[in-house]
Amino acid sequence: MSQREWIEKDFYKELGVSSSASQDEIKKAYRKLARDLHPDANPGDIKAEERFKAVSEAHAVLSDPAKRKEYDDTRKLFAGSGYPRGGFNPGGAQGGYTQQDFNIGDIFGGGASAGDGGLGDLLGGLFNRGGGARGASRPRRGADVETETTLGFREAAQGVTVPLRMTSPSPCTTCHGSGAKPGTSPRVCPHCNGTGVVSRNQGAFGFSEPCDDCRGTGSIIDDPCADCRGTGIQNRTRTITVRIPPGVSDGQRIRLAGQGEAGLRGAPSGDLFVTVHVSQDKVFGRNGDDLTLVLPVGYSELVLGTTVSVPTLEGRVGVKVPPGTADGRILRVRGRGVPKRGGGAGDLLVTVKVAVPQKLDDEAARALERYAEAEKASGFDPRAGWAGA
Repeated sequence: MSQREWIEKDFYKELGVSSSASQDEIKKAYRKLARDLHPDANPGDIKAEERFKAVSEAHAVLSDPAKRKEYDDTRKLFAGSGYPRGGFNPGGAQGGYTQQDFNIGDIFGGGASAGDGGLGDLLGGLFNRGGGARGASRPRRGADVETETTLGFREAAQGVTVPLRMTSPSPCTTCHGSGAKPGTSPRVCPHCNGTGVVSRNQGAFGFSEPCDDCRGTGSIIDDPCADCRGTGIQNRTRTITVRIPPGVSDGQRIRLAGQGEAGLRGAPSGDLFVTVHVSQDKVFGRNGDDLTLVLPVGYSELVLGTTVSVPTLEGRVGVKVPPGTADGRILRVRGRGVPKRGGGAGDLLVTVKVAVPQKLDDEAARALERYAEAEKASGFDPRAGWAGA
């Protein structure tokens, strides 16, 4: 792919978002398109597969703030330089250049100013290629891949190992990603001497572009691998075992280095990012590293005090309710919460909530009436000091 083609790519259009879209908008657009276009959802659909690759390429750039800034700066530079994206006009003095002093190599970092941070350096950082011929043969890293998984509340709190079944570009198992038939190796391209870039002159102009013989890779495969057709990549379904650490929270992303899409001809693979969703629990809630639960108690238990067995992540623990405990009081059990990343664990916060009987038998009702009379005789007023009294 030529340098001009990189500039003409509209990654925002691929994702269907505006150039001012937020990172969240870009992520949502990518996730929707990735689900609709994924090869698993469109078996045998070549067009959907190509769109899936284009969308993944756009997301790999726009989801990285640094790459996105370089991409935006590059497009602005061309938009304001006086040279249209459809091609360069060598006949005029647009943008302050004349036929005598304009050299396209200066823009792409291939001229005398190549070491001064030309556009070649900018493009090199954006597309994992070095400025000019110096880094053109550098293998391009594979794209990052995103997926999702849903865990139970206790699995997320305690940590779990889950298998993820994915279909994505992976290193060819026959040639181990080299692209060459087993027993052979790629050779250095004699046309560009392994740089991946050739220069040519057209009148007063100098052009630097990817080598046609090796397609910018710097190497030639004489006997391609039959299984991957020389790309070093195959679409295959694989099962990845992911270790989810204890204490992961809802929406957190887990990064697995090197488990994304394979790079071309043995280049490093991208990363896999797993977004974790955590389902709610019937008993526990969570506040940071602390677990929360509501403990139903009777009125007599609050007044007289008691010890109640409550569940924890590991089993059960006795919680002492002191005499005279007020309804809604929070009792703290230290070290029985969610495991912390640096060691230790949060606390278990138990909120006592009085359970009022909806119906009493005659004996219980008479006993409660006697208690009410005794309470009144003792001088206890539940509304003493109340602002509405």
